[in-house]
Amino acid sequence: MNRIAFFFDGFNLFHALDNNHSYHKYKWLDLVKLSSCFVTKKDKIENIYYFTALATWSQSKMKKHKTYIKALELKNIKTIYGEFRKNEKFCPLCKRTYKTFEEKQTDVNIAIQLFELAFQDKYDTAIIISGDSDLIPSIQAVKTTFPNKNIGIVIPIGRRAELLKQTCDFHIKMKEKHLRPNIFKKEIDIGNNKKLICPPEWQ
Repeated sequence: MNRIAFFFDGFNLFHALDNNHSYHKYKWLDLVKLSSCFVTKKDKIENIYYFTALATWSQSKMKKHKTYIKALELKNIKTIYGEFRKNEKFCPLCKRTYKTFEEKQTDVNIAIQLFELAFQDKYDTAIIISGDSDLIPSIQAVKTTFPNKNIGIVIPIGRRAELLKQTCDFHIKMKEKHLRPNIFKKEIDIGNNKKLICPPEWQ
């Protein structure tokens, strides 16, 4: 069996869905079912990793995100956290600087896991769900150090990743047909009369 590990760049996928209002209903996405779209009967999914960060400055965003993470973890998906950092940017139109938050560490965390799991021989094939070209150096490093490992990418819907495609052994374009049948139920029973409920904005 070909052992596969999936690496989901959470924000790259989220923003791909967020950029198109008709895709918002897919934010409540079952990543286990989605991953199964990209494997064959000769493959075995060993692990699925979800890389993300919490928007700690917004209680409403963080609550929705934690609910979703809990739904993923119920299916044995491993969450690896980065963080947001404050950053100042300059607006050329208004000639002023403004503060914003930028997500950091996801590409580094993916790189570490990709290399570490290859070293531990935990996968034969790694599939990264992202269109972020910052991942290219880490992919190249793994392929150079472990030439028997295959690395592929699934490009989030609506995104292009030409440089990533040239770096990997194979690439797959995510389409709506992959998303449509693979959404969690709107209410997930977790026992003790408790449920995880899909945020209304995602329905």
